[in-house]
Amino acid sequence: MSENQSEEVQQIEKLYEFSERLNASKDKSQNVEDYEGIIKMSKTSMKAKQLASQLIPRYFKFFPSLSTDAFDAHMDCIDDGDLGVRVQAIRGLPLFCKDTPDIISKIVDVLVQLLNTEEPVERDAVHKALMSLLRQDPKASSTALFTHAGVTPTTDDQIREKVLNFIRDKVIPLKGELLKPQEEMERHITDLIKQSLEDVTGGEFKMFMDFLTSLSIFGGKAPQERMQELVEIIEGQADLNAQFEFSDTDHIDRLISCLQLALPFFARGAPSSRFLNYLNKHIIPVFDKLPEERKLDLLKALADISPYTTAQEARQLLPSIVQLLKVYMPARKTGEEMNFTYVECLLYAFHHLAHKVPNATNSLCGYKIVTGQPSDRLGEDFSELNKDFTERLTIVEDLTKATMKKLTQGMTEHNKAMSAAKTDEEKASIKTKRQNTTTGLRTCNNILAMTKPLHAKVPPFIGDTNLNLSWKEATKPLASTTTTTIGGKRPANSNNGSGNNVAAKKGRSSGAMQSQLVNKAFEGISSYGAGRGGNRGWGRRGGGRGRGQGRGHW
Repeated sequence: MSENQSEEVQQIEKLYEFSERLNASKDKSQNVEDYEGIIKMSKTSMKAKQLASQLIPRYFKFFPSLSTDAFDAHMDCIDDGDLGVRVQAIRGLPLFCKDTPDIISKIVDVLVQLLNTEEPVERDAVHKALMSLLRQDPKASSTALFTHAGVTPTTDDQIREKVLNFIRDKVIPLKGELLKPQEEMERHITDLIKQSLEDVTGGEFKMFMDFLTSLSIFGGKAPQERMQELVEIIEGQADLNAQFEFSDTDHIDRLISCLQLALPFFARGAPSSRFLNYLNKHIIPVFDKLPEERKLDLLKALADISPYTTAQEARQLLPSIVQLLKVYMPARKTGEEMNFTYVECLLYAFHHLAHKVPNATNSLCGYKIVTGQPSDRLGEDFSELNKDFTERLTIVEDLTKATMKKLTQGMTEHNKAMSAAKTDEEKASIKTKRQNTTTGLRTCNNILAMTKPLHAKVPPFIGDTNLNLSWKEATKPLASTTTTTIGGKRPANSNNGSGNNVAAKKGRSSGAMQSQLVNKAFEGISSYGAGRGGNRGWGRRGGGRGRGQGRGHW
């Protein structure tokens, strides 16, 4: 045995002697020299450091006068160059808190800094130590952990991201085990999350909202006030108090994503008035100035929210929707182009709003709906409005039927092409075209289903959600198609709806028209997340180190 090995054995034996005397002692606080010996041995050989890392926290509570020396010695082991020493020291950190809970915050802070390690074994030890503390004292540990989830002027972005990943991957899946007593801890976590939302990206906010909605206090039996609480959190992220600038695409993305997140809570009774007022006052008046790729997303959001409006909200919003309909439903002989998906969205919103306040359409569209209220305005002549509106409806129907014919012809050609296709690339391309054509046909069918009842003097407005909007039935796009990724930039040729125009003009060849229909007409149909839960994401809002750069999604 070498001299170094012999010395190491002696050190280990000495540590066991210190530990045995401490174990046997009835008043361990009298064994100061033994504990000092353990601290001293933590600065010697590798194996002695590993053993000392177990013993220092075990007897820590008995020697408050040595607490600083003991903790510093343990931290030296955590900073040691040997991986085995570091891992053993990390495993010992939760033991400091078993009988001295007042230092939990300090220990969590240490572990959070260690999350940045690149060593898998070391990182695993950190995760297990944090989980151990969360089980020991969920309230104190979660409070300390979440102090690193928010953004401050001194925030280390890399550490913060590791903390958020830990919450997502380790804490959320075990929330039922960790959050006890349940209601008290769920309320505590809710408050912590609220405090962490000052400056988050779209992906981070979505993660926090998923966490909140998974809690039982916001579950299926939760009262309406809880739904309102969630909507108020979302409203805070949507910047509804901010002055709107149509060139601020980050704000538009934030607004659309927040609207989408809030929809399930509107359906459960939470008020949507703040969102609707903001849309009506700030967004719709400058709709024509918005970036083309955002217009479709916004109209889909309007369509989605329309079933959950109150009568008062519907009356306020309906004039704006009718005005947009007149913009996008071509008038006779104008040669204007029609964006089918725009029209589908607007007709859907129109029906649901008009269903809430049918007599409001008398002065907007020239209908003759009698409710006995002064707002019926039956003594006034709105016949020209009715003539214009019904003519536009007829033009829309004619265009839609012609388009359906060409889409059907196109589908036949796609089926033939699929039979002849030889390579996987060809088949994938044709499959994408068939999906687009199918979605286009859904859009056309929806438009005809919504225009038909509007020809009556007293239309039966659609007030249920039985009509499935075309993009909600869209299949997931293939890998070969161009899609918008969360938190990423749109490619220049992205399917964003800006080219979703089918000409009402005559003189174009049927072949060219058909090609345009299949390849361009109904583009962007899935850019809104293909239904519930789509979320483009946004960057952090600025101010402070690293802000405004857009962290992206994990």
